[in-house]
Amino acid sequence: MSSRNKAARVLVLLGAIVLFVSAAMHCLAYLKLSPAVGASNLSAPLQSVARATFLSMAWGWIVIAIVALVAAFGEARLRKALVLICGLAILAETELTLALVGLFIGNELIGSGGLLLLLGGLLFQRDPAG
Repeated sequence: MSSRNKAARVLVLLGAIVLFVSAAMHCLAYLKLSPAVGASNLSAPLQSVARATFLSMAWGWIVIAIVALVAAFGEARLRKALVLICGLAILAETELTLALVGLFIGNELIGSGGLLLLLGGLLFQRDPAG
């Protein structure tokens, strides 16, 4: 395996770790959010949607991180494309949350994870041996 592909795998691994940490922090924050949503003046269906959306974001980051890891450490022919799509998906979500919520640590975390995935995906090259 080329050193370039090894570096790509390291970047993808770091990006996935950042996404796992972000998801864990989001789930912990849910413990504080849930009572606050319950005490709000939102209707019961909107409270449920707010809670589900909050947890779904964390789940999405976990799934994207796993897909990127499987693609990066497997020998899939489409690994470069898969990792790039994962990185771009996270960066698109970062841009959306920046526009809707503004700058905060969550955007910085998932944005850095997305950049690491994107950079790792860009580094992948076809292995001459395979």
